[in-house]
Amino acid sequence: MVDAELPRNAQGRFYHLNCGPGDLAAYILTCGDPGRARKIAHYLDNVAVRRRNREFLCITGCYHGLPLSVMATGIGPDNTAIAVVEAAQCVSNATFIRLGSCGALQPEINPGDLILTERVLRDEATTHYYAPPAYEARAHPQVLQALEEAAAELGAPYYVGLTCTTADFYSGQARQAPGFPLLEPGKVERLRRAGVLNMEMEMAAYLTLAGVSTYPLRAGGACAVLNNRITGASVFDSARLKALAEKRLIQVGLRAVEILAAEDWLRKRT
Repeated sequence: MVDAELPRNAQGRFYHLNCGPGDLAAYILTCGDPGRARKIAHYLDNVAVRRRNREFLCITGCYHGLPLSVMATGIGPDNTAIAVVEAAQCVSNATFIRLGSCGALQPEINPGDLILTERVLRDEATTHYYAPPAYEARAHPQVLQALEEAAAELGAPYYVGLTCTTADFYSGQARQAPGFPLLEPGKVERLRRAGVLNMEMEMAAYLTLAGVSTYPLRAGGACAVLNNRITGASVFDSARLKALAEKRLIQVGLRAVEILAAEDWLRKRT
């Protein structure tokens, strides 16, 4: 069955996510890497739904009794926008919390630290189909506050500020790859001077689409720093540090969901 506007598969689910209404919880932890999604899902008390299609992976269960979904989208803002649009058809009041990885652009930020995005520089094309260039994409304040509280409570070192989302890992992030042109060699330094904390490849899609949607969506996110583009320091120098960074990221995300859920329950009661 195919709808001209919202394609569905033979099971009647939305085509890319292979999910339909009832398959996703209102709180969704997201990432690009399906491997990280499976690590997050290990924390679930049970799994009721597990769907895989192409690079997309969706797992729904409960965390400490709270319905929770984990969604992997693959790399890039284009994949992410598809996932957000289809997920919102499944649960229109969704809260998306991205748990990603990034490169830091300020020298004081260490590998393994977390960066919580307050607003995002939309250095990609996908979100410009949804909002004009002047639109300022920001994390939902409730989501950002929950992430800050979770990071502080768990003792995770973190920074809050401006993230740059790009659509390319190499020239788009000023990496010189043999055989390919680099149009702006000074991009990292330009962004550093502008106060950008980090570069990654998905956050803009979550913040922009949630911000402009007519559905009551919320979005925010945290990224674990894998390397510092200024100092050259990297978690890849230590397998222990890399594992710690990802575990820290996941635990902060899970705790933020608990904080949000408790606050949402209180708001409904008053």
